[in-house]
Amino acid sequence: MSRKIRVLIVDDSALVRKLIRDVIADSDDMLVVGTASNGVEAIRAVTELDPDVVTMDIHMPEMDGLTALEYIMRKHPRPVIMLSALAQKGATATLKALELGAVDFIAKPSHYPSAVKEVRDEVVLKIRAAAQASREVLRGRARPGKRAAAKKSAAQSGGKVVIIGASAGGPKALADIMPRFPADTPAAFVIVQHMPGVFTRSFAGRLNSISEIQVKEAEENEPLRQGVALVAPGGKDLIVAPDLQGGGRVELMDSQNRAGASPRIDTTMITAAEVYGPSSIGVIMTGMGSDGARGMEKIKKNRGETIAQDEESSLVFGMPKVAIERGCVDWVVPLEMIPDKVMELL
Repeated sequence: MSRKIRVLIVDDSALVRKLIRDVIADSDDMLVVGTASNGVEAIRAVTELDPDVVTMDIHMPEMDGLTALEYIMRKHPRPVIMLSALAQKGATATLKALELGAVDFIAKPSHYPSAVKEVRDEVVLKIRAAAQASREVLRGRARPGKRAAAKKSAAQSGGKVVIIGASAGGPKALADIMPRFPADTPAAFVIVQHMPGVFTRSFAGRLNSISEIQVKEAEENEPLRQGVALVAPGGKDLIVAPDLQGGGRVELMDSQNRAGASPRIDTTMITAAEVYGPSSIGVIMTGMGSDGARGMEKIKKNRGETIAQDEESSLVFGMPKVAIERGCVDWVVPLEMIPDKVMELL
């Protein structure tokens, strides 16, 4: 029998701790090794118990989750999943946690205990994904992107498009690479990051604040423009449809994908390949599962270029691995080399 994933639960609510413990107890491949009610106890428990994965509430007494997370990632790096309130204030704190090194997050249901079944599958899936996270990558994650100068206006439609797909580990990885694209990059960008709807606007705003190109959450019927990166809204699948100027525009539809794997990368890549053909570039980055592989195949079939993040720099080498194994990846490069490779292809 394979070794079980050892989980530490950190939350100031005894009810939440019990509910998560019950979810884990129903999974044969996981084991709760301890619990903590605040950040001070969490740091002590991480040191003494050496868990494989930590689930951590953000708002706690004595020491909050962000402070504890920063210490853990500096002294005892390991996969941490944050529990976040599904609100704008929660979104800001959650994005800060991802910058500090959290692997992923789970949005708390609005009411307990009847709503716990809404997140049960997500808890299990994300703990399994986190357990696969590379501790070597976690140790080297605190490299901030440069703050950009004033952005140049970008009004050109048509041209080329770069579709970037990411999941677990993606927010930090995207914050690393997006500031490296110059304002006059001759392509439109679409970013598809698995993330709930309440978070994507704040996430786009954060990327915009550190990037030279404009980054914003995509809107219905918005054109794809050179030097602008559109972030697919959480809960919506972004379709690239043709526009009258020979380029692409955005169509949004409610995502049918399971929790934790939405918006769907395949949908955006496939439709972009149909509109842009050989003028499309697909980039698949860190994340668990296979989303994006079919899209990369479509881009390749339509004579576009495809890039995958390599295993050594991927926090979770799931999605890139599947695409590589299917033979639809032209270039496998480290995270820090992705912007250079994209610019070279453009």
